[in-house]
Amino acid sequence: MMRQSTVNRVLLALAGLVLLGGGLLVLVGGFDLYRRWHLSPPDGWPLATPHAVLLSAEDRTRWTDEAWWWPVVIATLVVIVLLALWWLSAQLRRTRPGRMPIGGTAPADGVELHDHALSDAIATEARRLPGVQRAKVRMVGRVRRPQARITLTLTPDSEPGPVLWALCHGPLERARQSTGWTQLPAQARLRIATHKPQRAE
Repeated sequence: MMRQSTVNRVLLALAGLVLLGGGLLVLVGGFDLYRRWHLSPPDGWPLATPHAVLLSAEDRTRWTDEAWWWPVVIATLVVIVLLALWWLSAQLRRTRPGRMPIGGTAPADGVELHDHALSDAIATEARRLPGVQRAKVRMVGRVRRPQARITLTLTPDSEPGPVLWALCHGPLERARQSTGWTQLPAQARLRIATHKPQRAE
């Protein structure tokens, strides 16, 4: 699954390319470069000369006398504004802490640790615990209050109690000590690995 930051970069890159290409075509037509450089404008492109317009007066007023025109225009604008507000709120509501300060210092004064590095370190140590087959760690929350969400897949013969004790006093405690934080809240979800039934012969 693509991360939110990756999706944002892809969408922004596509929007930037579209705006850049459209702006260049408008500039080429506005400066009459098609005629000067003996170029052919794209098929159907209306802004090929300095005095050309995107929509003629007839096109702009063709549907204004219709009863459905203004409700459709207003509804379309409302949908666009709501989508823009939803996207903006999604960017402001961060679900990952990103770069976190070490030892309680300010980000500008101290060393910063990326949440991916810490989650990878905790997951690597958790996989080495007895009874753990797979481990996945994800840092969530705010920069000042990060939390670890851990998903452990246990072997069929392991017991959850000892695994949780080893997790709290092992990888999580070492992560808290190495970062200098007073606490590191964590949520652990345990799963039991399924094994294929053996056929007796």
